[in-house]
Amino acid sequence: MSDSIAVVYHSGYGHTKVLAEAVIEGIKEGGANALLVPVDKVDEHWDDLADAKGIIFGSPTYMGSVSADFKGFMDKSSKVWAEQGWKDKLAAGFTNSGSQSGDKLNTLMQMSVFAAQQGMLWVSLGLMPGNNSSTASVKDLNRIGSYLGAMAQSNTDQGADVAPPTSDRETAKMLGKRVAETASRYKL
Repeated sequence: MSDSIAVVYHSGYGHTKVLAEAVIEGIKEGGANALLVPVDKVDEHWDDLADAKGIIFGSPTYMGSVSADFKGFMDKSSKVWAEQGWKDKLAAGFTNSGSQSGDKLNTLMQMSVFAAQQGMLWVSLGLMPGNNSSTASVKDLNRIGSYLGAMAQSNTDQGADVAPPTSDRETAKMLGKRVAETASRYKL
């Protein structure tokens, strides 16, 4: 098994890709090699995923769930599931939607159940919530207040060059770093 952490993601409008790239930065900062895999290229990377110490999942939240493209990746992994090929690998997740809630928690729950079905070990965000007091700010890390994974919000009238905001990108980066540092603590 390599020391790499893979990020498998789908991005409909570019916002989730921005987060995936931030997660990659965090993985590298945490001392691991990183591999970015868009779901439409996953067929080229099954061996890489089998070899990785962990897989971080990323999807926009559409209609309270992962995107159809990301769900397609989940369904394609049924052979891996049948062989428990990802058992004991680390897993984590991140998501983005246009509204503050957007039912993002459901997307992260869907990813964590998927990881559990695969026999993986879920790594939470590990950050206290930000932006939850009169002295706090939307510039705080974990401004949306998630524990299960990284959540981001992108204004629907802004492109990926502006949204999601820096605080959400930094939160995603912290998730990647946490997974990489966790992987270094365990012989996987």
